Amino acid sequence: MPRALHDMNALIRPLESLGRATIGSLAGMGYAAVLLGESLYFSVAGWRIGQPLRPRAVAEQMRQIGVDALPIVVLLALTIGIMLGIQFIAALSAFGAQSQVVVAVAKSVTREFGALITAILVAGRSGSALAARIGSMSVSQEVDALATMGIEPVRYLAAPALLAMLVMLPALTIFADAVAIGGAALYSSPALNITPSAYVMQTLSLLEPGDVWQGIAKSAVFAVLITLIGVSTGFSVAGGAEGVGRATTRAVVLSICWIIVVDMIFSYFLNR
Repeated sequence: MPRALHDMNALIRPLESLGRATIGSLAGMGYAAVLLGESLYFSVAGWRIGQPLRPRAVAEQMRQIGVDALPIVVLLALTIGIMLGIQFIAALSAFGAQSQVVVAVAKSVTREFGALITAILVAGRSGSALAARIGSMSVSQEVDALATMGIEPVRYLAAPALLAMLVMLPALTIFADAVAIGGAALYSSPALNITPSAYVMQTLSLLEPGDVWQGIAKSAVFAVLITLIGVSTGFSVAGGAEGVGRATTRAVVLSICWIIVVDMIFSYFLNR
């Protein structure tokens, strides 16, 4: 009998762990949904209840998320564009289809790589910063102090970041698309016996508005994911400085995982 009980416990224990993890994930998704609803409410109608969104806070978040990220976005986008040019020329040359490099690079950048690479970069840079800042405030009880003073923490901390992210991530994505196509033009134009300007003009003639809008739509969804994960992780920090470190790491890992999963879902339904 004790042996049978031990075997049953060994079977049930993994199921209990799976159940706890599932419930925790559902609770986290519910909390993130509540944060999204409250952030949108304060952004649109906060002034009605004396909790208006501060334009200065939004502008500061836009600077941190967008303007400060421009140098690294340029560097990565240029590298991605050159890399795609190298890979497509090498692959298509085997079939004598070098002329298709232009359209292949243009559509892969605008539909996929521009939004994906930019979102991963912003998640590692700004998503982690959100989690660390809000987590530090939670540990030091500054969030509770805001509520005591009558300032809604979501309006003060989450709504400006969400609005700034929704504006700046699509803008960064468009900028990354342009830089990546320019990088591909610099590498590919000599191999195709055309000038870089002719390469760019051919790209513009082959691109359709839907290609660009697909990347912009993805970036808007990524912006919501990055903000909600960073903010919800920061608000749920416990355990002092060590907890802040764990929350920062968790925010980055979760953001990148969700970005890749959502990108796969988008690509499946939009390119069938």
